[in-house]
Amino acid sequence: MSVLARSAGNAVRNKVRTAAVVAVLAVAIGLALAMLVANQAVGAKVQELNASVGTVLTVNPAGGQGFEGGGEPLTADQAATASGVANVSAVVGTSSLRLRNASEAAAQTAAGTQAGTQAGPGGQGGPGGQAAATLTTSLTAAVDAGTLGNRNQQANGTAGASGTAQPARSLPITLTGIGAELDTTGKALDITQGAGLGDYSAVSTSALLGTTLAGKNNLAVGSTFTISDQTYTVAGVFDAGTAFGNNAAYVTLPTAQALAGTPGELSSMIVTVDSLENVAATKAALQAALGTDKADVTQGQNLQTALNSLNSVKNISFVAFIAALGTAGIIILLIMVMLVRERRREIGVLKAIGAPNRTIGLQFVLEALVLAALGSAVGAAIASFASGGIASALISSNTTTTATTGRGFPGGGAGGGFPGGQGGPFGGASQLLNSVTASASPGVIAGGIAAVFGVAVIGALVPALLTARIRPIEVLRGE
Repeated sequence: MSVLARSAGNAVRNKVRTAAVVAVLAVAIGLALAMLVANQAVGAKVQELNASVGTVLTVNPAGGQGFEGGGEPLTADQAATASGVANVSAVVGTSSLRLRNASEAAAQTAAGTQAGTQAGPGGQGGPGGQAAATLTTSLTAAVDAGTLGNRNQQANGTAGASGTAQPARSLPITLTGIGAELDTTGKALDITQGAGLGDYSAVSTSALLGTTLAGKNNLAVGSTFTISDQTYTVAGVFDAGTAFGNNAAYVTLPTAQALAGTPGELSSMIVTVDSLENVAATKAALQAALGTDKADVTQGQNLQTALNSLNSVKNISFVAFIAALGTAGIIILLIMVMLVRERRREIGVLKAIGAPNRTIGLQFVLEALVLAALGSAVGAAIASFASGGIASALISSNTTTTATTGRGFPGGGAGGGFPGGQGGPFGGASQLLNSVTASASPGVIAGGIAAVFGVAVIGALVPALLTARIRPIEVLRGE
């Protein structure tokens, strides 16, 4: 009988004990694999953040961030100045507006309200805290105002000065003009249907709608709607990842400027730096070139907060992976020590008939690998179901803890209400944190199982070496 066949037979000789050992190993190995999957997923998200928005700087009008922001709008000349700063690879301007349903606006005007003159719930306009122009549209907002929206309307004076109830205003729809296929964080738009807007430097009657906004209005690619009585065609549908973010629309930058009647003006600029290492220096150079009295330069989305939180999750998952892997190794070590002690007579007989120590030791190492393989098979199944929940729990606990010390304004956020709902203590980073997806890919699972086998070999070597100390004459004399 070959050594491998004998090892496999010995591993399942006592079926009850084998089942118990495999069950315990499966839990330890499953946890180790789940933590490894979570670690890889978070690591991939960190790389994505660095690649997509880690090199992005946001330029707002000086004094324009936060509630009641002021200052002068940015201009095309300032965008040209920003483009000339060293290490700047791209500058994309944005222009933000607010859309109100035309029928609702007419009804509110008839009721004596100030329809179409407010920046919307929360009192905020576009990026930078500017009061964005409000236009009428045939679209109906996909997000209900609810308690918070109505409360904000009362704070803005839209509920009537005498306390008389006025017609409730729904949330406005954010319309953003962009100079490239980017959202206001510098990330490429996730277009799920249709295509982009083509030439982003020209006036166009094409638009991109968020998924919930398109669904609310029963619109698809090729459908039409109106803004200020002008017809626009849906060129594509995008998914921003949040309900608020999907209650938005994008048009080309010149189109938004024409609608607002502000040619050459920008609500904000998205500046991309050529590498992550140059971000700090470029930020300082950009601020100096534009002037502190003209523009505020910030690193988009409170990225460092997001990265710190993700790196914390990554470190925790790696430590947990090592701990679970070590636990599996200790289990294998203890089991193999017990088996060596139980089978001293068998080992003595094998050595008496001439079996070398390396052959006997190899038998126990292979037996440990058989147990590890059985445990890994069950553990991989556990990891495939548990990894997503474990990653979400780790991220949720860390972002909740960090959020208690974060800075932000209710309903506003770092930019005074960016399109896409970039509010809260993390700004837009909260959306990125929640978008981490952990999937048990074959490559990651294979790597984890290889690590388990390595630990199994190490755990089996010690008891295998103990077989060399067993003297056949002592074993046989005891019989």
